[in-house]
Amino acid sequence: MPRATGSVESTRSFELDCLAVFRNSFYRCLEMRADALFELADAVLCSDGPVTTLVGLSLVAEHRRGHGGLYDGLGSGRIDVAGLRRSLAALLVPRDGDGRIMLAVDVSPWLRPDAATSPDRAFCHVYGRGKGQAQMIPGWPYSFVAALEPGRSSWTAMLDVVRIDPNDDLTTVTATQVREVVDRLRRAGQHRPDDPDILIVFDAGYDVTRLAHLLTDLPVELVGRIRSDRVLAFPASARPAARTGRPAKHGPEFALADAATHPEPAAATRADTDRYGVAEASAWNRLHPRLKHRDNWAGHAGPLPTIEGTLLRLRVQRLPGDRNPKPVWLWCSNPEATAPEIDKYWRTFLRRFDIEHTFRFFKQTLGWTRPHLRDPHAADRWTWLVIAAHTQLRLARTLTHDLRHPWEKPASRPHHLTPARVRRGFRNLRPTTALPARAPKPSHPGPGRPPGTKNKQPAPHQPVGKTPTTSTGTAGGG
Repeated sequence: MPRATGSVESTRSFELDCLAVFRNSFYRCLEMRADALFELADAVLCSDGPVTTLVGLSLVAEHRRGHGGLYDGLGSGRIDVAGLRRSLAALLVPRDGDGRIMLAVDVSPWLRPDAATSPDRAFCHVYGRGKGQAQMIPGWPYSFVAALEPGRSSWTAMLDVVRIDPNDDLTTVTATQVREVVDRLRRAGQHRPDDPDILIVFDAGYDVTRLAHLLTDLPVELVGRIRSDRVLAFPASARPAARTGRPAKHGPEFALADAATHPEPAAATRADTDRYGVAEASAWNRLHPRLKHRDNWAGHAGPLPTIEGTLLRLRVQRLPGDRNPKPVWLWCSNPEATAPEIDKYWRTFLRRFDIEHTFRFFKQTLGWTRPHLRDPHAADRWTWLVIAAHTQLRLARTLTHDLRHPWEKPASRPHHLTPARVRRGFRNLRPTTALPARAPKPSHPGPGRPPGTKNKQPAPHQPVGKTPTTSTGTAGGG
């Protein structure tokens, strides 16, 4: 989608048109119960305060249907997810100063510890308060892909989401998801052959080296955090002509926790930051992990590959609440990274944490994990409605007024509002944009279950986590 140029009035008109186009496109992607689902998304955008209950959205004026239609839309509706993904990829994607697209991939759980009858729950890793307080709680893990803003911001552009099945391999799911997102961006004209490679950042928990191997044919560069106890290896030196036997595959070891194994870095940068003080980055080129035929590589046919990249060590002067922070180790898929590229990599990795603001906004304000839905497919529909609502807020970020509370500070810059403040003014903006949903027809609620009768078909309890498969290919468990 082209960027608007010209006067303030023409820019506002262009942005209103973009919002209207997306709303119409979103409505066309709702294949069944379209009006109920569309007005449910509008209720999320126009309700007063955070969304605390799903049924409470039926009381919002923009939702003209009853609570029965609301639940019927989530339970029996149908969304053209492929079409909605294409619509998201066609929107203006944020880029850095060099025109590079920066993507962040992360998993956020929808915790359902008490939903014993909900299928497809997995054990989700949740960080607790205090050291050693992490827990594994049943829920639905969702993998998100978002485009990052170039500077400090609480805005991200959500491009895709996938619910991870308990029997899925996280690396395989992530590689497939990233490949599809990049393909959609290329088909939408967001990335051309002469553009800089798309930079994708991952936090700890991802096998970034295996992802680099699976995505080696794409125009992408991967940067991911690795554990501080890893041991990598340099390339093997050339074998003397007189020596016989199998040539060495690995060179000298590089133990991240052992400074004695660290040679002089190939490049180093130093920068002053407002939030972290002095940041120093050191890089060693052409380092690779020593792979074994086990775990994720157990089924690999043929000899294991040598996946070379650049190892980065980032040291900052301070962190919020920590005056003596430990170094952060990063690995990128570019084996010959230069000093300017190293500076770009660690700065982009720090921008990755902007997606945490989006997750918190999803859960605390838009009420993503508030509904007590049993069916995971209904949870998927609600998740896409939340993403569509957040996308409309992003398109309207310069169109609404700052309706701040008396105790809140004004925005630091004009039209530089947070998602929560844009949402406060969306109700006033909504009448000026597209309203494709049709008016509800007169109806009467059904009789329901006769009074005094019991439910003779209770929902069965579902297993949590990985389940064994039978010879017929169905999941076991009750």
